[in-house]
Amino acid sequence: MSKLSADEFVRRTADGVYALALRLTGNAADAWDLAQDALLRAVKSLDSFRGDSDPRTWVYRITVNAWKNRAASAAERMRRASTPLDAGEAGAVRLPAGDPPADVPLERGEAAEAVRRAVAALEPEDRACLQLREFDGLSYEEIASALDVPVGTVKSRLHRARLALAKALEEHR
Repeated sequence: MSKLSADEFVRRTADGVYALALRLTGNAADAWDLAQDALLRAVKSLDSFRGDSDPRTWVYRITVNAWKNRAASAAERMRRASTPLDAGEAGAVRLPAGDPPADVPLERGEAAEAVRRAVAALEPEDRACLQLREFDGLSYEEIASALDVPVGTVKSRLHRARLALAKALEEHR
């Protein structure tokens, strides 16, 4: 594909990719890195895009996959960092398990913060489905294509995410 076509592709999809990356990562710096990584991968693979789906769906799938890869790498780094070099060493430091806190801009209102926390607490697959549906307005079929899962899986993940959000927000009241 010519450079102009790649430029046009990036111009049409970059804002959506960044918005998705921001919602997935929770902070602007990581979102910027993820969006650049996903767009670079997409442009390099543009010749292999068959056109069976909307280009936006295709690049969202690349973005979600890149995010999952980064999350897996980060989890492995955290696991390694929390394992002492020598378990018998008196000065060995153990880091707390779990994800580091999200570095997100402050939002107004306690309710907005409760929603942000509830969304962040969702399982990654459920959160991705919810964000693609509610924030990006993709259809079930487009989400299924972007995540490479059956439509039924998308529906069940959305149902599970919505139930978890409702429960978390009910507890907030």
